[in-house]
Amino acid sequence: MKRKETAPPMLGSNGFRYKEQFGVIVLCKDEAEHKAVYERLKAEGYKCRVVRV
Repeated sequence: MKRKETAPPMLGSNGFRYKEQFGVIVLCKDEAEHKAVYERLKAEGYKCRVVRV
């Protein structure tokens, strides 16, 4: 059986190992919607991070 080749880990100039990630940004009209969207996505099993700008 042939072994699947994988790309070597990407290293930055400082030696940091980069791990590719994907995300989605949801723009909310206010803090209440922000909380509701976060809670809904979390309940659906998504890994979420809260950001306020």
